[in-house]
Amino acid sequence: MFPRSVESVGSQVQQSVDMSIDPSIVLSQSDALVGIDDVQKSLNRSRASVYRYTNTDPRDLNPPFNPRKLNPEHRCDQKDPLHFHPNEVARFAKDVLRIKEVTVEVLNSPSTATQQMLSSILEELRGIRAHLERSVKQAPSGPAQPS
Repeated sequence: MFPRSVESVGSQVQQSVDMSIDPSIVLSQSDALVGIDDVQKSLNRSRASVYRYTNTDPRDLNPPFNPRKLNPEHRCDQKDPLHFHPNEVARFAKDVLRIKEVTVEVLNSPSTATQQMLSSILEELRGIRAHLERSVKQAPSGPAQPS
């Protein structure tokens, strides 16, 4: 069997992680979810087979985790589209489909106004911290002890 990669589609490549090294790295760094079309392209399977792999039940909106199925993220409504975490797609490809080399590429969307604001706040906090550290170093080492 040939190695395949599991990818999510986005605008810029931010990070590429080999799942055989440390899967916890991807878990902490990726928040982007992928849709059914991206999973289909990633696994090189038909749309119908991806739906057959998926852990869904018409009577239960969010069925319990099934290690033999592709588990989607929780949904609020039956009409909500299926979304998958890249780690889940990689786990499914590796454990169930027996694809030996699985690489997950998490592609983040361009920064939003909120992300830009948070970056500005972070820079300002770093400046404040640096200023406080400089003033602590310049302060006298404590009250003088009488002899």
